[in-house]
Amino acid sequence: MKKLKIGLIGSGGIAQGLHMPAYAHFSDLCEMVAVCDVRLDVAKSCAEKYGIKMVTDDYRELLANKEIDAVSVTTPNKWHMQPTIDALRAGKHVLCEKPLAMNGDEARAMCRAAKETGKILMVALPNRFNGPARFLKDYIDAGKMGDIYYARAWALRRRGVPGWGVFIDKEEQGGGPLIDIGVHILDYTLFFMGYPKPVSASGKTWDYLGKNPNLTNNMGDYDRSKFTVEDFAVGLIRFENGAVVTLESSFMANIEGDPFQTQLMGTKSGALVSPWGNHVRIFTEDNKQLFDLEPKNVPQLNGGQGEVEAFLRAILEKKPSPVPGEHGLILNAIFDAIYKSSETGREEPVDVTV
Repeated sequence: MKKLKIGLIGSGGIAQGLHMPAYAHFSDLCEMVAVCDVRLDVAKSCAEKYGIKMVTDDYRELLANKEIDAVSVTTPNKWHMQPTIDALRAGKHVLCEKPLAMNGDEARAMCRAAKETGKILMVALPNRFNGPARFLKDYIDAGKMGDIYYARAWALRRRGVPGWGVFIDKEEQGGGPLIDIGVHILDYTLFFMGYPKPVSASGKTWDYLGKNPNLTNNMGDYDRSKFTVEDFAVGLIRFENGAVVTLESSFMANIEGDPFQTQLMGTKSGALVSPWGNHVRIFTEDNKQLFDLEPKNVPQLNGGQGEVEAFLRAILEKKPSPVPGEHGLILNAIFDAIYKSSETGREEPVDVTV
């Protein structure tokens, strides 16, 4: 089998923490041959660690390398769209970090480029590939939960503003916790629900705590005067099939702990699942008795490795994208509607047309 040649556009935290180790783990399937970063010293350090031959601070130079089959785009959100579109048009398959884009219009353009070029565009959402997700999706697909008509999705931190990078900068990120960690739990939820088509959303965002210099933060200090994103967001999303999802996401909130989970309610049973800690609970009834079930053999799977392996095998086996760009568009379009609703005070339509 031919080894795929991989390039990386961006060599920061997510590239070093997930993409590079995962590609290295699957050295029988691929080889990292090029890395790009505007911080050339960081790119060089990664190249030395992984034996990567080509180092550059211009992604267009990387894309001109004809031996590269696929790239990971692991830049800040503002720099997802153009490198992804350019990579697709250069004949490369793309694994793009979440969220797919800053907004729905950018995501739409990326999906169109993938369709026009016939190349794979995959959104990096690794929680789909961990043990709880695989166990519960099989359970749902077997008909054990019936129709899932409502879900509560929580991605909440009590004091968890990232003190590094550009996470507090709306111009670079497009938003705060909603678009950064809410994207994970909303995708997780919609994955279980079969990705129904959203039609509208309402919501509200606040920034009361994130700007307050007198509050502590558990993820490093940051300049409160430069905090331009929300610190808390809530949304209610309606779907074409009649289902509803409520979503809550925070960097800072006066709550207990840091709950990161989704609660699904189906016509046959319900479930509470977290992508971390192999935590799954199922709530059902049999013979007029109520049961709370905790499966004991949920598989232990590395979501990051699973994500990258799915990307590589989709390319090698000519399969569809394991997490299609259209799912990233749905997520971005929902966030657009929630942000707009916070400004208008009205329920807003969700546009998922490509």
